[in-house]
Amino acid sequence: MPGFISWISGLFSSDKPTTATAPESRLLNPVVSTNDSPDIDPALIDKLEERLFCWLLDSPPATLRSETGQWDEVLEKLRWRIANSELDELPRQPMTLPMLMRALSDANTGRNQLTEIILNDPALTDQLLQIANSPYFRTGDQSIDSVDQAVFVLGMDGIRNVISAAIMRPMMAARNSREALFAQRVWRWGLTCARSAELIAKIHGQDSSVYFMAGLLPALSYITLRRELQRVCRTESGLAEPPPSLIHIALSRYQWATSQLLANEWGLPPKYHAQLLAAERPAPRQQHTPLNDGIIIGTREVLRHAHQRNMPEDDVLRITNISREQFTRVRKVILDTLEAGAKTRA
Repeated sequence: MPGFISWISGLFSSDKPTTATAPESRLLNPVVSTNDSPDIDPALIDKLEERLFCWLLDSPPATLRSETGQWDEVLEKLRWRIANSELDELPRQPMTLPMLMRALSDANTGRNQLTEIILNDPALTDQLLQIANSPYFRTGDQSIDSVDQAVFVLGMDGIRNVISAAIMRPMMAARNSREALFAQRVWRWGLTCARSAELIAKIHGQDSSVYFMAGLLPALSYITLRRELQRVCRTESGLAEPPPSLIHIALSRYQWATSQLLANEWGLPPKYHAQLLAAERPAPRQQHTPLNDGIIIGTREVLRHAHQRNMPEDDVLRITNISREQFTRVRKVILDTLEAGAKTRA
């Protein structure tokens, strides 16, 4: 993928260590698509993003701040590993993913053919049934007991998203008690953002399954970066566990670059790279994308559900490309899902 290689090379072309106080990119990037749109106060986005990291890392704002240059050596090592695609924790391409993507992109693929591909991977089959019966995808009170039933009940669009979640879920499961809360919250946040992006894409008549998978990639990048950072800390500084301030810098600086590496490692089509890049670095006055808006709304709603301070509704509507009525519909689906998930966990 020449475009991706050029982009990633340009991002890391400097040989000088980056400074710990200047993140490479932002997670939340609202874009103004019309000349008569009001200016957006950057503080609104800064506060929402800070509250997200406080919640994910279970830390107050002061704990996420670090002194200039405090972590330069560790961050430079992490930067080098990303630039050279040397992340030990980068999840490798799932074996069945290429075959599944070809089947799902072919309009002639039938239900039986897709079911057969899934059943040839027992681990994926088990995970898919768990995901299909989760509050994020279950469409009624009746449980889904087979892959064939899942494909039939959810339809081709729905099963695409279930497959995306089923592939990523094992990679994001906590490995130990130290990362348990972080992994749980990142997964919930990722699913909420992905679902929001999917719903907004449907509103705009775009391919919702692309935005759903793209919406999950930043969450997978977070768990990947946290684990890689732990490896680096052990070798470079002797720390058994990176502190929240260091994790915060690494996530906010390299979230999009790692998402791109994941898309590249998995051989995802160029449209995924394009959506990630558009979300990271929206061009001036470009049209809003469902991924931008989905991450903003998903972040706002998952924090609201967790009783964290968040952005007022009027401000959300100012920085996203959906009407109040559309926002209400999307929000209802998201909140119903979050509520159902909370009851399941209880």
